[in-house]
Amino acid sequence: MSRPLDPSRLADLLGASTTAILAELSALDEEGSSFRPAEGEWCAKEVVGHLIEADTRGFAGRIREITSGSALAAWDQAGVAAARRDDERTLVAITAEFETGRALSITLLRSLTPDDLTMTGIHPDIGEVAIADIIQEWVFHDRDHLKQMLENTRKMVWPHLGATRRFSELHADD
Repeated sequence: MSRPLDPSRLADLLGASTTAILAELSALDEEGSSFRPAEGEWCAKEVVGHLIEADTRGFAGRIREITSGSALAAWDQAGVAAARRDDERTLVAITAEFETGRALSITLLRSLTPDDLTMTGIHPDIGEVAIADIIQEWVFHDRDHLKQMLENTRKMVWPHLGATRRFSELHADD
């Protein structure tokens, strides 16, 4: 594509990834959603907790900061994730928080005007950033973490494939 996606299309894409994320969480159950593929890696509940914070602080939050004229703030993603302790929370609680926040985020995205898209703010780490850039990254970021959740599930079932492992591949760095 030669042009960026408009806010309405991006909202549809966020809705699609939301559906996929919620379906994966629902199918995993409490035990599966707490599975860690390796020490120090996030379980699915922690991935969704990160998405909640990223929506609030990194995407919808930055859009609100820019449109209100406030300074953009960086945030300690690892520290926030650790403080949330999503691995200890119930799947029901995390799912409800994600659904509620994501619905508000999609509504915000749909409300953006062409003038809003040109507004910019100064991020302390990367410099000037436009709302138009933030909303494109939002969809990219969502898919990155959906992929992470799906990969966690692959790694959870891998040891149980038996001889059928020969039909599939799990890379050494996975």
